[in-house]
Amino acid sequence: MLSRSIIGMGAVASTGTGVDELFESLCRGRTGHAPLRGFDRTRFRAQYAYEVDDRPAEGEDRPARATALLADAIAQALADAGLGEDLTGVPVLIGTGLRELRSVELWWREQASLADTGLHFGTALRERFGADQTYTFSNACSASLYALALGSDLLAQEDVDTVVIAGVDVLTESMYGLLERVHPAPPDRVRPFDRNRTGVLMGDGAAAIVLCREGAAAAAGRPVHGRLRGAAVNCDAYHVTAPSPAGIADAMREAHRLAGIKAADVDLVMLHGTGTLLNDEAEATALAEVLGDDAGRPLMTAVKSMTGHTSGASGLLNLIVGLKALKEGRVPPTVGLDDPVDEAADFRFVTGAPAQAEPTVVQLNAFGFGGINAVAIVEAAR
Repeated sequence: MLSRSIIGMGAVASTGTGVDELFESLCRGRTGHAPLRGFDRTRFRAQYAYEVDDRPAEGEDRPARATALLADAIAQALADAGLGEDLTGVPVLIGTGLRELRSVELWWREQASLADTGLHFGTALRERFGADQTYTFSNACSASLYALALGSDLLAQEDVDTVVIAGVDVLTESMYGLLERVHPAPPDRVRPFDRNRTGVLMGDGAAAIVLCREGAAAAAGRPVHGRLRGAAVNCDAYHVTAPSPAGIADAMREAHRLAGIKAADVDLVMLHGTGTLLNDEAEATALAEVLGDDAGRPLMTAVKSMTGHTSGASGLLNLIVGLKALKEGRVPPTVGLDDPVDEAADFRFVTGAPAQAEPTVVQLNAFGFGGINAVAIVEAAR
């Protein structure tokens, strides 16, 4: 069993900037759902999204938004950890689905100039933080938890005691159009696990944490938000868009094994919960199989119902919200879940008001196109 300390956290989403603001908004059930602002919505059937409101005006967009959100989240995490902004010699691992694709779209539409060096997050992070070791992984919706697993592995090396893990994605016209067209009806909002859901809508988001070996945190006297017990990844390559319950279940079991826990030890599940017509049943089927007789015991929530699907950032946003729930004794609700699908009928969903609870072990789910599955286990700081 490994144990890594999480000593800094930062987040930006449509529901708030900063970990505290984000968490309080989610507990109030406040969503970032609003009419699509970043590009011409007359081109699309769907009309809504979950966007960070940082553009000059409706219908106007600017390049490098993903990079800006990423830098903001990392700066927050470093300040929270009391480390300053010098990342010289500190590995930075970034998970993303689309990187700066939106900048390329704006260049194609002749709405912005394009410098190819700006498409790599490492350029801006080197200029802002002196980061000289940056690694970007494009692993779809599980990207930031993949980066988390790889960052944890890096800490096993004797010459590395601290890493920064981050995830980011922003809306792009191409992905927005692709996702609205795979559903029979245009999605209107994200309603995870509800049988009347119509599909997924994207959201802007970025998240970052500072992760270190447990001994390093203690030696430096750093406050600890929580501990990473295990992070499991696999790629079942079952189908481009249809998730495999078996592949998801395998990732969950491996995460439990690495964390040294039993399924019955899980108190809270931060669900992937995209609200798509295939993902929710597959995730629920896998959870029911792995949890068995304990399927009705842990609390479960899906914050994409309020943030939208933040893709590469979503796994780490789940982690941050899960750790805040451990600390605050409150679990944000799943908004819009009125009639659960049959596969999730026995689950203990948090709906309506936030749940008052004192969980100690949280499971984080993130599953991407092509069967790229990642599951992590975190626990409260002792």
